[in-house]
Amino acid sequence: MEVTIHCGEDGAVSSDEELNGGDEILQDGKQICEDRDLKDRLLRKFGSRISSLKLEFSKKKKKGKLPKEARQALLDWWNVHYKWPYPTEGDKIALADATGLDQKQINNWFINQRKRHWKPSENMPFAMMDDSSGSFFTEE
Repeated sequence: MEVTIHCGEDGAVSSDEELNGGDEILQDGKQICEDRDLKDRLLRKFGSRISSLKLEFSKKKKKGKLPKEARQALLDWWNVHYKWPYPTEGDKIALADATGLDQKQINNWFINQRKRHWKPSENMPFAMMDDSSGSFFTEE
């Protein structure tokens, strides 16, 4: 048996079963009308924001490889700085400008690259200090 629910502008609910003792159907119908009304009000109020959020989420769902040119630029930087592959904030900004990636993507790429492809030597911190200014290991 199919029952049709009618929602009036004033919130009144009627159905085809109304005359046949369909109080329960009317209660369900009233809830359906209230839900529709709430949905309509929310869409009117937040519809434009929902559309922009949908667009934003659809962009974020893209997973996979970075563009080839961007990967190559990051690898070029990596190869030049292999001994200490920790870009400064300035390096990250320059890489973001050059690649079109955002800094979070660049940070994640370097984190993954170091985990997968870099083994720091045991005396790395001392070598870095020695190379930086020469003042750490001066002999007097």
